[in-house]
Amino acid sequence: MTLPTTSARLLSLDLLRGLIMVLLMLESTHLYDQLFELTQGTSIQPFFLQLFHHPWNGLRFWDLIQPGFMFMAGTAMAYSLHRQMKNGMTWTHSFLKTLKRSGWLFFWGVLDYAVHPNGLSFELWDVLTQLSFTTLVAFLIYRWSSLSQIIFSIGLLILTEILYRYTNLPGFDQPFTDQHNFGNYVDLILMNKINKGGWVAINCIPTAAHTIWGVLAGKLLLSEKSENKKVKWLLLAGVAGLVIGYRMDVTITPIIKRIATSSFVFASGGWCLLVLGLFIGGLILKIIESTYNFLPLSV
Repeated sequence: MTLPTTSARLLSLDLLRGLIMVLLMLESTHLYDQLFELTQGTSIQPFFLQLFHHPWNGLRFWDLIQPGFMFMAGTAMAYSLHRQMKNGMTWTHSFLKTLKRSGWLFFWGVLDYAVHPNGLSFELWDVLTQLSFTTLVAFLIYRWSSLSQIIFSIGLLILTEILYRYTNLPGFDQPFTDQHNFGNYVDLILMNKINKGGWVAINCIPTAAHTIWGVLAGKLLLSEKSENKKVKWLLLAGVAGLVIGYRMDVTITPIIKRIATSSFVFASGGWCLLVLGLFIGGLILKIIESTYNFLPLSV
């Protein structure tokens, strides 16, 4: 199976997006809960523990699924907007298409949480409602220079740090404590409730960086740079994100997925960039190709 470079790159993107969607679908069947229960007391249970969110300060594999989803949405957006620009679509037309898409994402995200045993409820914690915001933000700055987009995304993380650390609202003045942080306060204002699991709606502000970085990765892949340089930049950016995120975790800001701290965004974004670089570099495709060539033709 020999593929042109561009087709191989797109196949890598589709493979990564498809993998994320499969993992999400399997989670919805409660398969991971059953596997975790079946392996209690065995040496492989810690493996299945990685398929659940960390309760607070820490990072597990499953904590990377939403960032990966939002990151790949940004990468796909870059390809879509690039194609629209090549076809002569105006910025206004593209904006209206994106606005409509964001509106639908918001609608389905709210609907996903709307039906409860005690009646209808208005909640903004679903990944789709988060993505509706991050998609719009990433689109609005799409035509900025790469440096400007990076600075803007880091500015969102700095804004998050300021809001959590310095608002000092009575009862919500503990920046990294569950049920007593600024995100919980905003949820009271928006929904008149606080999520018992610690999730907050304003996660959409810092995690907009994931979608913006996905767009930048997509632009890199669409550029005229050599394949080796593209992979190199993705891997270097990924390592930088990991170093910054984990260093922050042990110094100034704990990695907390449930309130999307800046250290979490850096660390999870680093993993996204690193994995994309490995996929684009062809490592995963080579394994699949080798398996394909090894199988009997009758299969």
